[in-house]
Amino acid sequence: MTAIPTAHAEPAQRQHAPRATWLALASLSLTMLLSSLGTSIANVALPTLATELAAPFQAVQWVVLAYLLASTTLMVTVGRLGDLLGRRRLLLAGIALFTLASVLCGIATSLWFLIAARALQGLAAATMMALTMALVSETVPKERTGSAMGLLGTMSSVGTALGPSLGGALLAGPGWRAIFLVSVPLGALSLLLAHRYLPVDRPHLARVRPRFDHLGTLLLALTLACYSLAMTMGRGHFGAWNVGLLAGAFLAVVLFVVVEKRADSPLIRLAILHERTLGAGLVMSALVSTVMMATLVVGPFYLSRALHLEPGLVGLVMSVGPLAAAVTGMPAGRMVDRLGPHRMTLFGLVGIAIGCVLLATQNGGLATYLLPLVITTSCYAIFQAANNTAVMANVAADQRGVISGMLNLSRNLGLITGAAFLGAVFAFASGAADLANAADTAVAAGMRATFVVAALLITIALVVGVLSRRMR
Repeated sequence: MTAIPTAHAEPAQRQHAPRATWLALASLSLTMLLSSLGTSIANVALPTLATELAAPFQAVQWVVLAYLLASTTLMVTVGRLGDLLGRRRLLLAGIALFTLASVLCGIATSLWFLIAARALQGLAAATMMALTMALVSETVPKERTGSAMGLLGTMSSVGTALGPSLGGALLAGPGWRAIFLVSVPLGALSLLLAHRYLPVDRPHLARVRPRFDHLGTLLLALTLACYSLAMTMGRGHFGAWNVGLLAGAFLAVVLFVVVEKRADSPLIRLAILHERTLGAGLVMSALVSTVMMATLVVGPFYLSRALHLEPGLVGLVMSVGPLAAAVTGMPAGRMVDRLGPHRMTLFGLVGIAIGCVLLATQNGGLATYLLPLVITTSCYAIFQAANNTAVMANVAADQRGVISGMLNLSRNLGLITGAAFLGAVFAFASGAADLANAADTAVAAGMRATFVVAALLITIALVVGVLSRRMR
Protein backbone atom coordinates (compact mmCIF):
# COMPACT_ATOMS: atom_id res chain seq x y z
CA MET A 1 0.00 0.00 0.00
CA THR A 2 1.30 3.47 -0.87
CA ALA A 3 2.24 5.48 2.18
CA ILE A 4 0.07 8.49 2.84
CA PRO A 5 2.01 11.62 3.77
CA THR A 6 0.80 13.12 7.02
CA ALA A 7 0.65 16.69 8.20
CA HIS A 8 3.89 15.99 10.16
CA ALA A 9 5.79 14.90 7.06
CA GLU A 10 8.68 17.05 5.91
CA PRO A 11 8.88 18.02 2.24
CA ALA A 12 11.68 15.50 1.70
CA GLN A 13 9.43 12.72 3.00
CA ARG A 14 6.63 13.76 0.65
CA GLN A 15 8.99 13.46 -2.29
CA HIS A 16 9.39 9.74 -1.53
CA ALA A 17 5.67 9.21 -2.20
CA PRO A 18 5.14 10.98 -5.56
CA ARG A 19 2.13 8.84 -6.51
CA ALA A 20 0.29 9.72 -3.30
CA THR A 21 1.23 13.37 -3.72
CA TRP A 22 -0.10 13.54 -7.26
CA LEU A 23 -3.30 11.73 -6.35
CA ALA A 24 -3.82 14.15 -3.46
CA LEU A 25 -3.28 17.03 -5.89
CA ALA A 26 -5.73 15.36 -8.30
CA SER A 27 -8.38 15.35 -5.57
CA LEU A 28 -7.81 19.08 -4.93
CA SER A 29 -7.97 19.80 -8.68
CA LEU A 30 -11.24 17.91 -9.06
CA THR A 31 -12.63 19.79 -6.07
CA MET A 32 -11.74 23.12 -7.70
CA LEU A 33 -13.30 21.96 -10.98
CA LEU A 34 -16.56 21.09 -9.24
CA SER A 35 -16.89 24.44 -7.47
CA SER A 36 -16.23 26.47 -10.66
CA LEU A 37 -18.51 24.21 -12.70
CA GLY A 38 -21.28 24.78 -10.17
CA THR A 39 -20.92 28.52 -10.71
CA SER A 40 -21.11 28.52 -14.51
CA ILE A 41 -23.31 25.57 -15.50
CA ALA A 42 -26.62 26.90 -14.15
CA ASN A 43 -26.65 30.22 -16.03
CA VAL A 44 -27.54 28.63 -19.35
CA ALA A 45 -30.57 26.89 -17.79
CA LEU A 46 -32.37 30.00 -16.51
CA PRO A 47 -34.75 30.40 -19.48
CA THR A 48 -35.62 26.69 -19.33
CA LEU A 49 -36.18 26.83 -15.57
CA ALA A 50 -38.50 29.82 -15.98
CA THR A 51 -40.61 27.75 -18.37
CA GLU A 52 -40.45 24.39 -16.59
CA LEU A 53 -41.13 25.80 -13.11
CA ALA A 54 -43.59 28.47 -14.31
CA ALA A 55 -41.71 31.28 -12.59
CA PRO A 56 -40.74 34.84 -13.59
CA PHE A 57 -37.13 35.51 -14.54
CA GLN A 58 -36.66 37.80 -11.51
CA ALA A 59 -37.33 34.76 -9.27
CA VAL A 60 -35.43 32.24 -11.40
CA GLN A 61 -32.22 34.28 -11.30
CA TRP A 62 -31.98 33.39 -7.59
CA VAL A 63 -30.88 29.93 -8.70
CA VAL A 64 -27.60 31.62 -9.62
CA LEU A 65 -27.61 34.32 -6.93
CA ALA A 66 -28.21 31.87 -4.05
CA TYR A 67 -25.06 29.95 -4.98
CA LEU A 68 -23.02 33.12 -5.46
CA LEU A 69 -24.19 34.76 -2.22
CA ALA A 70 -23.68 31.67 -0.07
CA SER A 71 -20.21 30.98 -1.44
CA THR A 72 -19.09 34.62 -1.16
CA THR A 73 -20.58 35.32 2.27
CA LEU A 74 -19.19 32.24 3.99
CA MET A 75 -15.76 31.94 2.33
CA VAL A 76 -13.69 33.37 5.21
CA THR A 77 -15.83 31.70 7.88
CA VAL A 78 -15.28 28.17 6.58
CA GLY A 79 -11.59 28.92 6.09
CA ARG A 80 -11.30 29.85 9.77
CA LEU A 81 -13.29 26.78 10.80
CA GLY A 82 -10.84 24.68 8.80
CA ASP A 83 -7.96 26.19 10.77
CA LEU A 84 -9.71 25.34 14.05
CA LEU A 85 -11.32 21.97 13.31
CA GLY A 86 -9.03 20.49 10.66
CA ARG A 87 -8.90 21.38 6.96
CA ARG A 88 -9.05 17.83 5.61
CA ARG A 89 -12.01 16.96 7.82
CA LEU A 90 -13.95 20.07 6.82
CA LEU A 91 -13.08 19.70 3.12
CA LEU A 92 -14.42 16.13 3.13
CA ALA A 93 -17.62 17.43 4.73
CA GLY A 94 -17.83 20.16 2.09
CA ILE A 95 -17.43 17.73 -0.82
CA ALA A 96 -20.04 15.41 0.69
CA LEU A 97 -22.46 18.34 1.18
CA PHE A 98 -21.86 19.54 -2.40
CA THR A 99 -22.66 16.06 -3.73
CA LEU A 100 -25.81 15.79 -1.59
CA ALA A 101 -26.93 19.29 -2.60
CA SER A 102 -26.43 18.36 -6.27
CA VAL A 103 -28.82 15.44 -5.76
CA LEU A 104 -31.34 17.76 -4.07
CA CYS A 105 -31.09 20.23 -6.98
CA GLY A 106 -31.67 17.41 -9.44
CA ILE A 107 -34.83 16.16 -7.70
CA ALA A 108 -36.26 19.61 -6.84
CA THR A 109 -40.00 19.87 -7.42
CA SER A 110 -40.36 23.63 -6.94
CA LEU A 111 -38.31 26.75 -7.58
CA TRP A 112 -37.80 27.57 -3.91
CA PHE A 113 -36.70 24.01 -3.14
CA LEU A 114 -34.15 24.37 -5.96
CA ILE A 115 -32.97 27.76 -4.64
CA ALA A 116 -32.50 26.33 -1.13
CA ALA A 117 -30.52 23.40 -2.54
CA ARG A 118 -28.37 25.81 -4.56
CA ALA A 119 -27.65 27.80 -1.38
CA LEU A 120 -26.44 24.55 0.22
CA GLN A 121 -24.29 23.97 -2.86
CA GLY A 122 -22.86 27.46 -2.45
CA LEU A 123 -22.01 26.81 1.21
CA ALA A 124 -20.22 23.62 0.18
CA ALA A 125 -18.46 25.42 -2.67
CA ALA A 126 -17.18 28.06 -0.21
CA THR A 127 -15.68 25.25 1.87
CA MET A 128 -14.11 23.62 -1.18
CA MET A 129 -12.62 26.83 -2.61
CA ALA A 130 -11.32 28.16 0.72
CA LEU A 131 -9.65 24.93 1.83
CA THR A 132 -8.32 23.63 -1.48
CA MET A 133 -5.57 26.27 -1.72
CA ALA A 134 -4.90 26.03 2.03
CA LEU A 135 -4.14 22.31 1.65
CA VAL A 136 -1.65 22.79 -1.19
CA SER A 137 1.19 23.60 1.23
CA GLU A 138 0.47 20.36 3.11
CA THR A 139 0.31 18.31 -0.08
CA VAL A 140 3.23 19.32 -2.30
CA PRO A 141 6.82 20.46 -1.57
CA LYS A 142 7.28 24.21 -1.27
CA GLU A 143 9.39 24.45 -4.42
CA ARG A 144 6.46 23.08 -6.45
CA THR A 145 3.78 25.33 -4.97
CA GLY A 146 3.60 27.48 -8.11
CA SER A 147 2.96 24.45 -10.33
CA ALA A 148 0.21 23.28 -7.97
CA MET A 149 -1.41 26.73 -7.95
CA GLY A 150 -1.19 26.79 -11.75
CA LEU A 151 -2.96 23.43 -11.92
CA LEU A 152 -5.74 24.65 -9.63
CA GLY A 153 -6.13 27.75 -11.81
CA THR A 154 -6.32 25.54 -14.88
CA MET A 155 -9.09 23.44 -13.36
CA SER A 156 -11.00 26.55 -12.33
CA SER A 157 -10.79 27.87 -15.90
CA VAL A 158 -11.82 24.49 -17.33
CA GLY A 159 -14.88 24.47 -15.09
CA THR A 160 -15.80 28.00 -16.12
CA ALA A 161 -15.36 27.21 -19.83
CA LEU A 162 -17.04 23.82 -19.64
CA GLY A 163 -20.11 24.98 -17.74
CA PRO A 164 -22.08 26.74 -20.51
CA SER A 165 -21.29 24.19 -23.25
CA LEU A 166 -21.90 21.15 -21.03
CA GLY A 167 -25.04 22.74 -19.61
CA GLY A 168 -26.36 23.45 -23.10
CA ALA A 169 -25.71 19.86 -24.22
CA LEU A 170 -27.44 18.42 -21.15
CA LEU A 171 -30.42 20.76 -21.58
CA ALA A 172 -30.79 19.60 -25.17
CA GLY A 173 -30.56 15.96 -24.07
CA PRO A 174 -31.63 14.65 -20.65
CA GLY A 175 -33.05 17.99 -19.47
CA TRP A 176 -32.36 20.61 -16.81
CA ARG A 177 -32.10 18.16 -13.91
CA ALA A 178 -29.02 16.61 -15.51
CA ILE A 179 -27.02 19.84 -15.21
CA PHE A 180 -27.05 19.35 -11.44
CA LEU A 181 -26.92 15.55 -11.31
CA VAL A 182 -23.78 15.48 -13.48
CA SER A 183 -21.84 16.71 -10.42
CA VAL A 184 -22.84 13.69 -8.33
CA PRO A 185 -20.39 11.09 -9.75
CA LEU A 186 -17.65 13.73 -9.91
CA GLY A 187 -18.31 14.62 -6.27
CA ALA A 188 -18.19 10.96 -5.24
CA LEU A 189 -14.85 10.49 -7.02
CA SER A 190 -13.44 13.66 -5.46
CA LEU A 191 -14.56 12.53 -2.00
CA LEU A 192 -12.95 9.11 -2.48
CA LEU A 193 -9.62 10.57 -3.62
CA ALA A 194 -9.57 13.22 -0.89
CA HIS A 195 -10.37 10.69 1.83
CA ARG A 196 -7.70 8.31 0.60
CA TYR A 197 -4.82 10.64 -0.27
CA LEU A 198 -5.06 14.01 1.49
CA PRO A 199 -2.70 14.32 4.48
CA VAL A 200 -4.36 13.84 7.84
CA ASP A 201 -4.99 16.90 9.98
CA ARG A 202 -2.28 17.97 12.40
CA PRO A 203 -3.37 17.49 16.03
CA HIS A 204 -4.08 20.77 17.82
CA LEU A 205 -1.12 21.24 20.16
CA ALA A 206 -2.32 24.23 22.15
CA ARG A 207 -3.68 23.58 25.63
CA VAL A 208 -6.72 25.72 24.96
CA ARG A 209 -8.29 25.59 21.50
CA PRO A 210 -8.97 29.14 20.17
CA ARG A 211 -12.63 30.12 20.42
CA PHE A 212 -14.65 30.72 17.29
CA ASP A 213 -15.56 34.38 16.77
CA HIS A 214 -19.35 34.17 16.41
CA LEU A 215 -20.08 37.92 16.49
CA GLY A 216 -17.30 38.74 14.02
CA THR A 217 -18.53 35.97 11.72
CA LEU A 218 -22.09 37.30 11.82
CA LEU A 219 -20.98 40.88 11.07
CA LEU A 220 -18.71 39.81 8.21
CA ALA A 221 -21.48 37.68 6.71
CA LEU A 222 -23.89 40.62 7.01
CA THR A 223 -21.35 42.94 5.34
CA LEU A 224 -20.74 40.60 2.42
CA ALA A 225 -24.41 39.75 1.96
CA CYS A 226 -25.42 43.44 1.87
CA TYR A 227 -22.62 44.33 -0.54
CA SER A 228 -23.27 41.35 -2.83
CA LEU A 229 -27.01 42.06 -2.97
CA ALA A 230 -26.38 45.76 -3.64
CA MET A 231 -24.12 44.86 -6.58
CA THR A 232 -26.37 42.17 -8.08
CA MET A 233 -29.85 43.67 -7.67
CA GLY A 234 -31.11 45.95 -10.40
CA ARG A 235 -28.58 44.79 -13.03
CA GLY A 236 -26.35 47.82 -12.61
CA HIS A 237 -29.21 50.35 -12.15
CA PHE A 238 -28.91 51.67 -8.60
CA GLY A 239 -32.04 52.55 -6.69
CA ALA A 240 -33.05 53.10 -3.08
CA TRP A 241 -32.63 49.40 -2.23
CA ASN A 242 -29.07 49.35 -3.57
CA VAL A 243 -28.11 52.50 -1.67
CA GLY A 244 -29.66 51.14 1.53
CA LEU A 245 -27.81 47.84 1.18
CA LEU A 246 -24.49 49.62 0.60
CA ALA A 247 -25.12 51.74 3.69
CA GLY A 248 -25.86 48.56 5.64
CA ALA A 249 -22.62 47.00 4.36
CA PHE A 250 -20.63 50.08 5.43
CA LEU A 251 -22.15 50.09 8.92
CA ALA A 252 -21.59 46.34 9.32
CA VAL A 253 -17.92 46.54 8.26
CA VAL A 254 -17.29 49.38 10.74
CA LEU A 255 -18.80 47.29 13.54
CA PHE A 256 -16.80 44.28 12.33
CA VAL A 257 -13.51 46.19 12.64
CA VAL A 258 -14.43 47.36 16.16
CA VAL A 259 -15.36 43.83 17.24
CA GLU A 260 -12.25 42.24 15.72
CA LYS A 261 -9.94 44.69 17.50
CA ARG A 262 -11.45 43.71 20.85
CA ALA A 263 -11.87 39.96 20.28
CA ASP A 264 -9.55 37.51 22.08
CA SER A 265 -9.67 35.12 19.12
CA PRO A 266 -10.77 37.19 16.11
CA LEU A 267 -12.04 35.73 12.86
CA ILE A 268 -9.45 37.84 11.02
CA ARG A 269 -6.38 39.22 12.74
CA LEU A 270 -6.52 42.71 11.29
CA ALA A 271 -2.80 43.21 11.90
CA ILE A 272 -1.97 40.66 9.18
CA LEU A 273 -3.49 42.99 6.59
CA HIS A 274 -0.54 45.31 7.24
CA GLU A 275 1.77 42.59 5.88
CA ARG A 276 2.58 44.01 2.45
CA THR A 277 2.51 40.79 0.42
CA LEU A 278 -0.91 39.80 1.77
CA GLY A 279 -2.50 43.26 1.61
CA ALA A 280 -1.19 43.96 -1.88
CA GLY A 281 -2.14 40.47 -3.06
CA LEU A 282 -5.75 40.87 -1.93
CA VAL A 283 -6.07 44.33 -3.51
CA MET A 284 -4.54 43.18 -6.80
CA SER A 285 -6.73 40.06 -6.88
CA ALA A 286 -9.90 42.15 -6.42
CA LEU A 287 -8.89 44.68 -9.10
CA VAL A 288 -7.89 42.04 -11.64
CA SER A 289 -11.08 40.03 -11.07
CA THR A 290 -13.12 43.21 -11.55
CA VAL A 291 -11.44 43.74 -14.91
CA MET A 292 -11.77 40.12 -16.04
CA MET A 293 -15.52 40.26 -15.47
CA ALA A 294 -15.71 42.84 -18.28
CA THR A 295 -14.94 40.16 -20.86
CA LEU A 296 -17.98 38.18 -19.66
CA VAL A 297 -20.32 41.17 -19.29
CA VAL A 298 -19.42 43.15 -22.41
CA GLY A 299 -18.31 40.31 -24.66
CA PRO A 300 -21.73 38.82 -25.55
CA PHE A 301 -23.22 42.22 -26.46
CA TYR A 302 -20.21 43.23 -28.54
CA LEU A 303 -20.03 39.93 -30.40
CA SER A 304 -23.75 39.75 -31.16
CA ARG A 305 -24.59 43.43 -31.73
CA ALA A 306 -21.38 44.99 -33.10
CA LEU A 307 -19.90 41.96 -34.92
CA HIS A 308 -23.32 40.41 -35.75
CA LEU A 309 -22.34 36.84 -34.81
CA GLU A 310 -24.92 34.06 -34.45
CA PRO A 311 -25.66 32.88 -30.88
CA GLY A 312 -23.82 29.59 -31.36
CA LEU A 313 -20.69 31.35 -32.57
CA VAL A 314 -20.93 33.86 -29.71
CA GLY A 315 -20.82 30.99 -27.23
CA LEU A 316 -17.86 29.44 -29.03
CA VAL A 317 -15.92 32.73 -29.03
CA MET A 318 -16.77 33.32 -25.35
CA SER A 319 -15.18 29.97 -24.47
CA VAL A 320 -11.84 30.98 -26.04
CA GLY A 321 -10.84 33.13 -23.05
CA PRO A 322 -11.30 30.48 -20.32
CA LEU A 323 -9.68 27.86 -22.58
CA ALA A 324 -6.64 30.11 -23.10
CA ALA A 325 -6.38 30.53 -19.31
CA ALA A 326 -6.69 26.76 -18.85
CA VAL A 327 -3.91 26.02 -21.36
CA THR A 328 -1.65 28.63 -19.73
CA GLY A 329 -2.24 27.53 -16.12
CA MET A 330 0.28 24.68 -15.80
CA PRO A 331 3.15 26.38 -17.72
CA ALA A 332 2.46 29.53 -15.69
CA GLY A 333 2.87 27.58 -12.46
CA ARG A 334 6.20 26.17 -13.60
CA MET A 335 7.40 29.68 -14.54
CA VAL A 336 6.41 30.90 -11.07
CA ASP A 337 8.50 28.14 -9.46
CA ARG A 338 11.45 28.99 -11.69
CA LEU A 339 11.39 32.81 -11.79
CA GLY A 340 9.63 33.67 -8.52
CA PRO A 341 6.05 34.74 -7.75
CA HIS A 342 6.62 38.49 -7.41
CA ARG A 343 8.27 38.87 -10.81
CA MET A 344 5.60 36.78 -12.52
CA THR A 345 2.81 38.71 -10.76
CA LEU A 346 4.05 41.93 -12.36
CA PHE A 347 4.51 40.17 -15.71
CA GLY A 348 0.91 38.98 -15.62
CA LEU A 349 -0.39 42.45 -14.76
CA VAL A 350 1.55 44.05 -17.62
CA GLY A 351 0.11 41.47 -20.03
CA ILE A 352 -3.47 42.09 -18.83
CA ALA A 353 -2.96 45.84 -19.22
CA ILE A 354 -1.72 45.34 -22.80
CA GLY A 355 -4.72 43.14 -23.57
CA CYS A 356 -7.14 45.75 -22.20
CA VAL A 357 -5.52 48.53 -24.25
CA LEU A 358 -5.77 46.39 -27.39
CA LEU A 359 -9.43 45.62 -26.67
CA ALA A 360 -10.11 49.33 -26.20
CA THR A 361 -8.46 50.24 -29.51
CA GLN A 362 -9.33 47.27 -31.77
CA ASN A 363 -11.02 48.08 -35.08
CA GLY A 364 -14.07 45.85 -35.02
CA GLY A 365 -12.91 42.55 -36.52
CA LEU A 366 -13.21 39.13 -34.89
CA ALA A 367 -9.45 38.50 -35.14
CA THR A 368 -8.65 41.82 -33.47
CA TYR A 369 -11.02 40.85 -30.64
CA LEU A 370 -9.71 37.31 -30.16
CA LEU A 371 -5.99 38.15 -30.03
CA PRO A 372 -6.21 40.64 -27.12
CA LEU A 373 -8.75 38.37 -25.40
CA VAL A 374 -6.26 35.49 -25.48
CA ILE A 375 -3.47 37.79 -24.24
CA THR A 376 -5.65 39.07 -21.39
CA THR A 377 -6.89 35.68 -20.18
CA SER A 378 -3.52 33.95 -20.56
CA CYS A 379 -1.82 36.66 -18.51
CA TYR A 380 -4.66 36.38 -15.98
CA ALA A 381 -3.71 32.72 -15.50
CA ILE A 382 -0.09 33.78 -14.94
CA PHE A 383 -1.17 36.45 -12.44
CA GLN A 384 -3.40 34.04 -10.53
CA ALA A 385 -0.73 31.36 -10.18
CA ALA A 386 1.90 33.91 -9.13
CA ASN A 387 -0.25 36.00 -6.78
CA ASN A 388 -1.78 32.97 -5.04
CA THR A 389 1.68 31.49 -4.54
CA ALA A 390 3.07 34.77 -3.16
CA VAL A 391 0.18 35.27 -0.72
CA MET A 392 0.17 31.68 0.58
CA ALA A 393 3.96 31.22 0.68
CA ASN A 394 4.71 32.30 4.25
CA VAL A 395 1.31 32.09 5.95
CA ALA A 396 1.38 30.60 9.45
CA ALA A 397 -0.02 27.07 9.62
CA ASP A 398 -2.94 28.10 11.85
CA GLN A 399 -4.01 30.85 9.41
CA ARG A 400 -3.86 29.09 6.03
CA GLY A 401 -7.58 28.42 5.87
CA VAL A 402 -8.70 31.96 6.67
CA ILE A 403 -6.08 33.54 4.34
CA SER A 404 -7.09 31.21 1.51
CA GLY A 405 -10.69 32.17 2.20
CA MET A 406 -9.80 35.86 2.03
CA LEU A 407 -7.95 35.34 -1.25
CA ASN A 408 -10.94 33.60 -2.81
CA LEU A 409 -13.23 36.23 -1.29
CA SER A 410 -11.28 39.05 -2.95
CA ARG A 411 -11.71 37.28 -6.28
CA ASN A 412 -15.46 36.80 -5.81
CA LEU A 413 -15.99 40.40 -4.69
CA GLY A 414 -14.04 41.57 -7.72
CA LEU A 415 -16.25 39.53 -10.04
CA ILE A 416 -19.41 40.88 -8.39
CA THR A 417 -18.12 44.46 -8.51
CA GLY A 418 -17.01 44.07 -12.11
CA ALA A 419 -20.43 42.86 -13.22
CA ALA A 420 -22.10 45.89 -11.64
CA PHE A 421 -19.52 48.66 -12.10
CA LEU A 422 -18.14 47.84 -15.54
CA GLY A 423 -21.61 46.82 -16.70
CA ALA A 424 -22.81 50.29 -15.70
CA VAL A 425 -19.83 51.90 -17.50
CA PHE A 426 -20.70 49.92 -20.63
CA ALA A 427 -24.38 50.90 -20.50
CA PHE A 428 -23.58 54.58 -19.85
CA ALA A 429 -20.92 54.84 -22.55
CA SER A 430 -23.14 53.15 -25.15
CA GLY A 431 -25.89 55.69 -24.45
CA ALA A 432 -28.57 53.08 -25.21
CA ALA A 433 -31.63 52.54 -23.03
CA ASP A 434 -31.97 48.94 -24.27
CA LEU A 435 -28.64 47.22 -24.91
CA ALA A 436 -30.33 44.23 -26.51
CA ASN A 437 -31.46 46.45 -29.38
CA ALA A 438 -28.62 49.02 -29.37
CA ALA A 439 -26.93 50.08 -32.59
CA ASP A 440 -23.58 48.47 -33.39
CA THR A 441 -21.77 51.82 -33.15
CA ALA A 442 -23.20 52.44 -29.68
CA VAL A 443 -22.12 48.98 -28.47
CA ALA A 444 -18.63 49.49 -29.94
CA ALA A 445 -18.34 52.85 -28.13
CA GLY A 446 -19.40 51.21 -24.87
CA MET A 447 -16.85 48.45 -25.43
CA ARG A 448 -14.01 50.93 -25.91
CA ALA A 449 -14.92 52.99 -22.84
CA THR A 450 -15.26 49.87 -20.66
CA PHE A 451 -11.78 48.61 -21.48
CA VAL A 452 -10.24 52.05 -21.09
CA VAL A 453 -11.56 51.98 -17.50
CA ALA A 454 -10.37 48.37 -17.18
CA ALA A 455 -6.86 49.38 -18.28
CA LEU A 456 -6.84 52.13 -15.64
CA LEU A 457 -7.83 49.63 -12.93
CA ILE A 458 -5.02 47.28 -13.99
CA THR A 459 -2.60 50.21 -13.91
CA ILE A 460 -3.62 50.79 -10.28
CA ALA A 461 -3.02 47.10 -9.55
CA LEU A 462 0.40 47.33 -11.20
CA VAL A 463 1.32 50.35 -9.06
CA VAL A 464 0.25 48.44 -5.94
CA GLY A 465 2.40 45.49 -6.99
CA VAL A 466 5.48 47.60 -7.72
CA LEU A 467 5.19 49.61 -4.49
CA SER A 468 4.67 46.50 -2.34
CA ARG A 469 7.77 44.88 -3.85
CA ARG A 470 9.92 47.99 -3.28
CA MET A 471 8.74 48.39 0.33
CA ARG A 472 9.35 44.72 0.99
